[in-house]
Amino acid sequence: MNWKENILTTDDQIRELLRETKTIAVLGIKPETHAGQPAHYVARYMSDAGYDIIPVPVYYPDVTEILGKPVYRDLTQVPVEIDMLNVFRRAEDISKHTLEILAKKPKSVWFQLGIRNDEVAERFAEAGIKVVQDLCLMVEHRALMR
Repeated sequence: MNWKENILTTDDQIRELLRETKTIAVLGIKPETHAGQPAHYVARYMSDAGYDIIPVPVYYPDVTEILGKPVYRDLTQVPVEIDMLNVFRRAEDISKHTLEILAKKPKSVWFQLGIRNDEVAERFAEAGIKVVQDLCLMVEHRALMR
């Protein structure tokens, strides 16, 4: 398979991905104290839409639960298969997580709006992971899943 087929850009591809997705790990999620920030309210929206959210915060070492779910400090500690990894990290910080993400091998990785890292996206796509870049998961879900 051509790795470029794993870079999803069309509405139909994204709609199909959302239909296949049940479990979403959120790398860089923020706790309820930051409810007004996308790194929290996008996950809350997806949880309210029926997806199982797995919080993987990067900071907030004292937080043990977000959205009523236990937090994990490393993707490899997540005890279930991840359908989608929703990434709230600056583009230049994603590289730090590449090996951890490849080790866990989620079915897809979604870089939020404003986040694009073509080099890392290509590595994931070559590993058979579907990739969406520079789109808001909440906005796309609202537009495509109604």
